[in-house]
Amino acid sequence: MTARPGPLNLITDVGGLLVGSAHDAGVATGVTVIRTPGRAVAAVAVAGGGPGTRETDALGADTLVDALDAVVLSGGSVYGLAAADGVCAALGAAGQGFALFPNSTIPTSPIVPSAILYDLANGGDKAWGETPPYRALGITALKAAATTFDLGRTGAGYGARAGGGPGGLGSASIATHDGVVVGALAAVNSHGAVKMPGSDAFWAWPYEQAGEFGGARPAPGYSFDPDDWGTAKSNPGVTPPPPMAGRTNTTLCCVATNVALTPPEAQRVAKMAMAGLARAVRPVFAPFDGDVVFCLSTAQVERPEHRPFMIARIGELAATCLARAVARGVYAAGG
Repeated sequence: MTARPGPLNLITDVGGLLVGSAHDAGVATGVTVIRTPGRAVAAVAVAGGGPGTRETDALGADTLVDALDAVVLSGGSVYGLAAADGVCAALGAAGQGFALFPNSTIPTSPIVPSAILYDLANGGDKAWGETPPYRALGITALKAAATTFDLGRTGAGYGARAGGGPGGLGSASIATHDGVVVGALAAVNSHGAVKMPGSDAFWAWPYEQAGEFGGARPAPGYSFDPDDWGTAKSNPGVTPPPPMAGRTNTTLCCVATNVALTPPEAQRVAKMAMAGLARAVRPVFAPFDGDVVFCLSTAQVERPEHRPFMIARIGELAATCLARAVARGVYAAGG
């Protein structure tokens, strides 16, 4: 085998990345921050019909800024966008971010795109009045950023539900024989099911590495009704669907590589990585999902040869890692 998970089997196997999480158990929500101390070229792809994002337009291939300082994934629906306020404030106070003018008296502008998932109806105490917890959670998560971090019910996945079962925060990586490293992270709050109908096998089972999410396989001769969504939050076979089933969703994702990418190349990898969600969740990209994939390049390795082929290779590795990250997150959460 010429490609295998990195030493940590986490997105932080991509050198130059740190991840930190924080949660509020009473509110049943949380925040995850992907930190790029050296800044990173980035792009984003949005496929869900109900996204909630901040500063994603800044990641366009034709925009002024071509690198970011952090990515924030948060619960809390629109309130969770405030988590990026805390991260921006903390980074700016440390003098980090985009500096339009080389003048120490002018604050920098940290570039911190973010995306949110809906966990407002999960039973936690949301009576926060005018002080939602997300700004503080963002700062706490940033301070916790490290190369190792927990999976499962933590961070942005703390209050998540994957179909009818627990959701969670998952991550995975792959390293090739010639030095390419790709990683993925996902906060799984999907409308769709992550397991095959009537089976303990994850949809992502063909991509599993070394039993990382339990090793369950479909029974010999397994088949299913194409109109059966299994343990999704709603199912065409159930009439009417459960209340709110179609509006409590979104899987937030980030893929990364150590290979130097241009912004347009990162955009292509982000789009290709979306295939990983389709391999792991069914249905996916629905009108009531806000599915988002960020792509980061820490540019630690230059690979100028066979460039279009290299981008295709990284994109496919990212899709595979993302499918595994989804399953690992749900498995670690006990789903």
